[in-house]
Amino acid sequence: MGVLVTMNAMAMCSFGVAPCSLLVLPTNRVLVDMPAANIMDSKPIVNLPTFGMCSSLANPTVASATAAALGVLTPMPCVPATAAPWIPTKPTVLIGNMPVVDNTATAICSYGGCITITYPGQVKVMV
Repeated sequence: MGVLVTMNAMAMCSFGVAPCSLLVLPTNRVLVDMPAANIMDSKPIVNLPTFGMCSSLANPTVASATAAALGVLTPMPCVPATAAPWIPTKPTVLIGNMPVVDNTATAICSYGGCITITYPGQVKVMV
């Protein structure tokens, strides 16, 4: 069983240097002390603000900074590029007609990073 993810859950990208707080808007009207997340809560800046610095060479800003530094990897500020929703692990449990996000769900950044949940935001509700 997974733990339901809510507002202020902590997420981490494999190419980021710092975790970020997942922001879940209360549009789905399901609360577990805080708004509960569904798979559509993966939008850059709106739901996933930043992971500090990005070190993926697939990120154009990192690639150009690394080229300017003669091949020395130069991390640049992270702007997540999640084009797809979270990959659900509980597709039968729905919030707002979409599968929920639990602590084992992942999202993929267009620059190659794998975004995972490190803290679900609450520990009361299992899905």
